[in-house]
Formats: sequence, C-alpha cells, structure tokens
Amino acid sequence: MKDLAKELGVSIATVSRALRNSPEIGAEMQEKVKALAKKLNYRPNPFAQSLRKEAPRVIGVVVPNLVTHYYAAVLDGIEDEARESGYSVICANTHEDSEREVQAIDNFINLHVEGIIACLAQSTTDYKHFEEISQMSIPLVFFGRTCLSDKFSCVMANGDVAAQEATQHLIDTGSRRIAFIGGPNHLDMVRRRKHGYLEALRENRIPIERELVVCEKIDYDWALEATKRLLDMENRPDAILAFNDIITFAAFSAIKDKGLRIPEDVALIGFTDDVHAQYVTPRMSAIEDQSHEMGMEACRLLLKNIGGDQKICKKIVPQKLVIRDTSAKK
Repeated sequence: MKDLAKELGVSIATVSRALRNSPEIGAEMQEKVKALAKKLNYRPNPFAQSLRKEAPRVIGVVVPNLVTHYYAAVLDGIEDEARESGYSVICANTHEDSEREVQAIDNFINLHVEGIIACLAQSTTDYKHFEEISQMSIPLVFFGRTCLSDKFSCVMANGDVAAQEATQHLIDTGSRRIAFIGGPNHLDMVRRRKHGYLEALRENRIPIERELVVCEKIDYDWALEATKRLLDMENRPDAILAFNDIITFAAFSAIKDKGLRIPEDVALIGFTDDVHAQYVTPRMSAIEDQSHEMGMEACRLLLKNIGGDQKICKKIVPQKLVIRDTSAKK
C-alpha cells in the first residue's frame, strides 16, 4: 500500500479507502488505485488486517507427499529452524499434482507468507507460477526437486554421487545386470540419480541396456508392476537400484512375490530412510538422506532471503550409503 500511495502521489489512507470502495474517494481515483494494484500484483493481507499490531511471521512449505518419512523429516527440520527465528510454518501437500501445487502457491500469496519453501510435484512441467513468484519478489527456496536455478536458491542431495557409489557396490559384490527404476525423466532429481547409475556402468565397461532403465512414475502400484516385468524377462536383472522409498519397497515386494531371494537372485539398494530400511527382512541396503538437515538448510537460506540477501545459493547435503543385507551377492 505504501508503494501504491507513493507512485500515485496520495496518502496510504486514500489507497486503503479506494481499495475498500469507500464513498469518500471519487470513482476516477478508485479506478487509478485498483488498476495500479492489479499491475503490481497487490493482494490484501488478511493477517495484517486482523492483527495489525501483532501480525504473525509465517513461512509456507509445499511438499509432494507428506505421508512419506522423507518429506515429514524435511518439514520437521524446517519447523525447528523456523521456530528458532520466531516463525510459524504452514504446510501444503500437493499429492504429486501440479494443479494442487499451483493452488497452494496462490493460497500462500493470498495469505502473505513471508517466504515459501517448495519441492516440485512429479507432474509439474510448467513453471509459470514460480516465474510469477520471482516477478513479485517473494522469497522462495526449492529443496529436493528443483527448477529455475537462475532465479531461486535450492538445497539438494548429491544423488548422482550416491547412485554411482551404490551401483559400484553392486558391481563389486557380484551383480552385473543392474536395473534402475525411477520417476519421470523431467525431474532433475531423477536425472541426477540416473546419471550416477549410468556413470558407474560406463566406468566398469558394462553395456547399458535400455530395457533395464525404467523411468516413468513415482507410484507404488506402477513400480510393483514395472519390477515384475523386469523380473519376467528371459535374462532378468540380477540387481535393482530404486529411485526412492516408494519404488524401493514396491521392488522389494515384487521380488518376494516372484519367490526370488534377496540378494542371491536379485540384489537391491534403494534411496530410502533408515527408519524403514532396517526393519524389513532382509534388512535393506539404502542410500539415506539427511532429510532433517536438508529442511534446516532450506529454511536458513529462506530466512537470509527474507532478511534482504538476494544471492542465489545452491547447497548440497550429502547422502550416505548404508550397507546391510540386500545388496552383496558375495
């Protein structure tokens, strides 16, 4: 409202009254104020309107699937860091749907949150809603799955390095026909992890077989059927590297359903968390995220941005390969 008043050469009170259609303000001035407000993407702040002296300091968080341990742990890290700085957190779950993601962002804009932390839904291929965030100068930080790296800071894992290390472990322990099951290829996280897997095959001069690289959807039922199709091949894979926890446990179930032994018949390593990996039989070899730390780092970057630091940063939080019982044939 200060910006509107300054550009129009009127008082803030005049702007306020014009936006509320007050009869004290003439129709011509009302039209001028509303036209400029629309041009500058002005939206009334319900928090400020109701709590002018004690407006809450709020951060919005957008996640694709809150029921998974990974996103819950990231959110926990964000909340811990935000609380230390006097901020509250509102979370929106997109259920991996781009339309819900657009709506969540729009809701946060309308609520006038001070900043947003987001992870892309797997169906998001159009980034216009984030372009608008940039144009409106609303602080935003991506984590995990990212886009528009020239406009926003991000926090991500070293998935390429971790995938290469995991694939190398499978090769070193007797596997040769290693499959990769991932999500949509347009996601940067999928591309990074697949790249690491392919690099390990190249370095060991193992032929890359297209039919062993299956990337389409992050969904349990899809991954279960995709794994079964791989296992039905005449020359089936003897190992699988799985993109995330949903795909990992779908692959685990498919191998079991086929009556095959893990790791003797099919070795398995998944990107998943420690909580679930060590409580299945056999215990899962896993590439584990420091998800709580990722949430804290994302919040730290956002708070710097809110504080006026406009530098675009890329923070890497390393992953850890933990070897248990599902990966070594020797």
